[in-house]
Amino acid sequence: IAMASLDDLDVAVSKTMGEERGHHIDACIVRIMKSRKTMTHNQLSSEVMTHIATFSPDNRLIKQRIESLIEREYLERDREDSRFYKYMP
Repeated sequence: IAMASLDDLDVAVSKTMGEERGHHIDACIVRIMKSRKTMTHNQLSSEVMTHIATFSPDNRLIKQRIESLIEREYLERDREDSRFYKYMP
């Protein structure tokens, strides 16, 4: 019985950490884009990786967070060149 509760706790902690990391990446992306206004995907990804020191996010997670910010209308893709993201004030 004790093992089952520890497994549940591990799952809950992992989920909470994942959510917190997602929020941390979101905040980092928004801060960067707010100051730069326009960036390519590669520039933004490398900038995020250098700014986050508490853990090392992988490119897949950064891309997911960028897509989430686009859906929530914090960022948009450039209409002329889809490699570029623009900050939406």
